[in-house]
Amino acid sequence: MQTKPFRIGTRSSPLALAQAQEARDRLMAAHGLPAEMFEIVPLSTKGDRVQDRALAEIGGKGLFTEELEAQLLSGGLDIAVHSSKDMPTALPEGLYISAYLPREDMRDAFIGRTAPKLIELPHGAVVGSASLRRQALIRRLRPDLKVITYRGAVETRLRKLDEGQVDATLLAFAGLRRLGMPGVPTELLDPSEFPPAPAQGAICIESRIDDARIDTLLEPINDRQTFDAVSCERGFLATLDGSCRTPIAGYAICDGDMLRFSGMILTPDGSRFHTIEHEGRCTDAKAIGEQAGAQIRAAAGAEFFESWT
Repeated sequence: MQTKPFRIGTRSSPLALAQAQEARDRLMAAHGLPAEMFEIVPLSTKGDRVQDRALAEIGGKGLFTEELEAQLLSGGLDIAVHSSKDMPTALPEGLYISAYLPREDMRDAFIGRTAPKLIELPHGAVVGSASLRRQALIRRLRPDLKVITYRGAVETRLRKLDEGQVDATLLAFAGLRRLGMPGVPTELLDPSEFPPAPAQGAICIESRIDDARIDTLLEPINDRQTFDAVSCERGFLATLDGSCRTPIAGYAICDGDMLRFSGMILTPDGSRFHTIEHEGRCTDAKAIGEQAGAQIRAAAGAEFFESWT
């Protein structure tokens, strides 16, 4: 019988803490356990500490997970709660994604200071975004805009927008909803025109392989539809060697036993892109994503990817 609190690792930003609290609350409800049986352990990651450079310049997605994973492997944490889109496709030996919470809205939120919609921004307006995918999609739709790298926690980016450092920015709508700020966006972008990052809007839980005690703890809160959809999207990403250096978009939707996937790859300047759609059974989710990745890579040709290096 568990006597010590389960230790839940998380980044220390307000959004990360809200996500860890959601995971804790779902575990409490699933097992009838009191709050004192769970300890939320905030850790500072390199990705949080280094804010003056693009992620691609300092190492990519793993910068948000390395410290948490080291503590998982050493036994200092029982589980780690992450934004799924921040997770590298290759995890450290001995760790795996063991559960996904029910997915929030996957769409990107546009927050405009000088216009309420992306398409209505004045010529030459400045848009801030740290995401290469968002930067490429903005340039695809509005090549006249000036797009700058713009990092920081949600609250920091909104403050910079209010101060007039940029005319607009984009954030994941899921994060704004989890922070209790669903009214902040001035436009929600249609995924068919502005597809989200793979795994956007999904919270995942990482734990040790073959830890039966933790697997049993997490099993009741794992959302199967989210697990299958995100497994497909991560399969697509892995096949394309996706990282913070690469503009890749894609999303899957499970409808009953069937899954539909839409993917897109772009050059960083948004001038060229390829799209793909695939469908199949949810039980084949990862393979569907991998097949879509292989087919879009072949269709684009090796020359297309030269701009990614």
